[in-house]
Amino acid sequence: MFSSPGRVLPEAWRPLFAVRPFRRLLPVFALSDLGDGMSAVAVAWLALSLAPDGREGALVGISVAAYTLPGAFGALALGRWLRPLPAQRLLVADAALRALLLGAIPIAYLAGVLGPTGYVLLLGASSLFHAWGRAGKYALFAPFLDDGLRLAANSLLSASLSSATVLGPALAGLLAGTVSPAWIIGLDAVTFAVLAVQAGRVALPAAATGPTEAAGADGARQGLRVLRHHPELLGLLVLTWLFNLAYGPVEVALPLFVLHSLNDGAGLLGVYWAVFGLGAVVGALGAAAAGRLPLWPTVIAIVAGHGLGLLPFAVAHTAVPSLIGFAAAGAIYGPYSALSLALLQNRTPSGSLTTVLAARSAVLITAAPLGAALGALLLNRVAAPALLSGCGLAMILTAALAAVVHGCHALRRRRRDITLADPAPGATSADRPV
Repeated sequence: MFSSPGRVLPEAWRPLFAVRPFRRLLPVFALSDLGDGMSAVAVAWLALSLAPDGREGALVGISVAAYTLPGAFGALALGRWLRPLPAQRLLVADAALRALLLGAIPIAYLAGVLGPTGYVLLLGASSLFHAWGRAGKYALFAPFLDDGLRLAANSLLSASLSSATVLGPALAGLLAGTVSPAWIIGLDAVTFAVLAVQAGRVALPAAATGPTEAAGADGARQGLRVLRHHPELLGLLVLTWLFNLAYGPVEVALPLFVLHSLNDGAGLLGVYWAVFGLGAVVGALGAAAAGRLPLWPTVIAIVAGHGLGLLPFAVAHTAVPSLIGFAAAGAIYGPYSALSLALLQNRTPSGSLTTVLAARSAVLITAAPLGAALGALLLNRVAAPALLSGCGLAMILTAALAAVVHGCHALRRRRRDITLADPAPGATSADRPV
């Protein structure tokens, strides 16, 4: 006999399925995550096929950056129009725009008019609302979930994304042997169309249907002001930005590593992303346990461990060491998103949550694309294996710097506490802190 879903699911996730809006939207979130997982292979592989000879690395880097970077502009410049919208409308607007413009890519390819410039423009325009859509996705459920369920929801959404990183690239790798990657991007567009329709139909509690907070440049500054009053959150944002920056060149260098260093094709590229995602699923399942550990040592260890997982790319004559390392990197990274988002949701004033999440997205969305652009430039000077292992070294150095800064801050705080607890000799009782 088959087990019931409630028994199959981890205990921490079961209460979420009693929340009807979450239960109805999770399948379409998972579907759009699957589409993005396929695009992790298709966007880069289509860029390789469209690039002029000798410019493959540059176009891959620009395409990967275009798929995400304009979202930062949208978060900062479009607030006048997006400010009145509730989280649900933001999610629908982002999904609908992605469906429309990503869907234009296979149509242009079929018509024979898709060139490098048009491809980059369509990718860039499709991401304009993405910071707001992502903020809306995570802010949608926060008003009617308590603190414990928020961590569980973040963990489940991260596990869904990681699962799609297993299935999506593997599926794209299989399809790339029979159809153009343009059609795979078209499938991604279909998943976003389904998300837009279903998210627009779901009825939400009144607490989740109010307008979002101020956005745009003023809203982003407001969100950053909130973060400045919470040094722990600001420090986590800086560390995450540097982590994502160091990761950015990986998405550019990995296709070229497979194509030139291993002399293989899209199928093996899909395998790389699949093992990374499989590791991330395993790691995401441990997010609840990781949440009981001290925050800063945990996130610093995740950054350093992820970097260690990239070092085997220096062995370029065979895929096995780098596949093992990439899977380990995914497993180590797994809990990171759930931990950082839960901390933001729990420590941010409720009236500023969407603004802070949008500001966070606006900041973080620049990191990986800038890293990708930097990777495209570096590939003119260094080989893909050296760049991939160099990304790992950069993460290890970032973790070491974060550990030093955190240690100095903890030491200053300890000295301050000792001073407050033990006033100087001769101080009266009136001088003692109360």
